[in-house]
Amino acid sequence: MSGERFDVHDHRHALKLHRDTGDTRHWENREDLDCPACEEPFSDLFVSEKRYNSFNPPEGRFCVVRETDRILLFAH
Repeated sequence: MSGERFDVHDHRHALKLHRDTGDTRHWENREDLDCPACEEPFSDLFVSEKRYNSFNPPEGRFCVVRETDRILLFAH
């Protein structure tokens, strides 16, 4: 795992935005980007800047990356 922050804008060419509420976003991985937690390709990325979150569980394994100001959930 890299200690660097996952910058969505650096990977924008490979991600399709499905939903943006201002403090939460849902992205689809269209080019097999690797998850920073397990280093395997992920299917969807959920980013939240809210303190409390509730997600419907994805259909399989997922990884969570906690950064100072947000939570990233990578669904596989």
